[in-house]
Amino acid sequence: MNKYLDIAPEVQEALSAGRPVVALESTIISHGMPYPQNVQTALRVEQTIRDCGAVPATIAIIGGRLKAGLTPSEIEHLGRKGRDVAKASRRDLPVLVARGQDGATTVTTTMIIAAMAGIKVFATGGIGGVHRGAETTMDISADLEELARTPVMVVCAGAKSILDLGLTLEYLETKGVPVIGYGTDELPAFYTRRSGFKVDYRIDTPEELAAAFKAKLDMGLGGGMLVTNPIPEEYSMDPERINAAIEQALAEAAEKGIHGKETTPFLLARIKDITGGDSLASNIQLVLNNARLAAAAAACL
Repeated sequence: MNKYLDIAPEVQEALSAGRPVVALESTIISHGMPYPQNVQTALRVEQTIRDCGAVPATIAIIGGRLKAGLTPSEIEHLGRKGRDVAKASRRDLPVLVARGQDGATTVTTTMIIAAMAGIKVFATGGIGGVHRGAETTMDISADLEELARTPVMVVCAGAKSILDLGLTLEYLETKGVPVIGYGTDELPAFYTRRSGFKVDYRIDTPEELAAAFKAKLDMGLGGGMLVTNPIPEEYSMDPERINAAIEQALAEAAEKGIHGKETTPFLLARIKDITGGDSLASNIQLVLNNARLAAAAAACL
């Protein structure tokens, strides 16, 4: 047991008994949505996982402790503090732990802590990736490196369409990360079901997802597996509308000189404002959809 890690009793009991557990990130609570929708959504996602027969383990750093499984009061704490909570990637963990500070976990750090705890499946909204213009800025999310090194199945709605999706897929291919389309041959683009880019493999059942990931683990290949699950049709946004909002938000970010880990929270907030809140509603629904699939895959695994 890692001496910096606390596993919630409910989560530890499920792991010890071999019952399915699904990890959840906390950046979506502190940086992805406004209060109180962030707390309401986090609790709703946890309940959705329970309704599907699995145990949720929302992950964060609280007072310098790595937490696999949060209490409702800890989720409320992160939601109220919002962006005052550090957005914690791999590089931030040593200092946050040493200082006894709070941190909201990204895809990267959620994978790290989930793996420490023995949790194999993680549901999120969308992963980070290669940002537009990365050929000059070198702005590439640490999520991609973590997928290459940490053995966790990540269920998402694809890569956020604020990114360069083609370069993101090329990077994942170079790192040997299998990109699976759940019920689709095409990479979903977070708010929309289609991007024009092909995934590596299409898989249509949770049983086959679990079998493929188990084979990867058994062969000792290292790294994770990315499962891309399209947003439900009824919540998918019009591509022209969302792409116009993204272009406007990107132009504003460039004008303000926003870069690095502040980029994604800024863009998501502006896209929400530009779309009159419709993007937030879609975001919530795609996270719930991913939680259901992750719970099913964890049960099979």
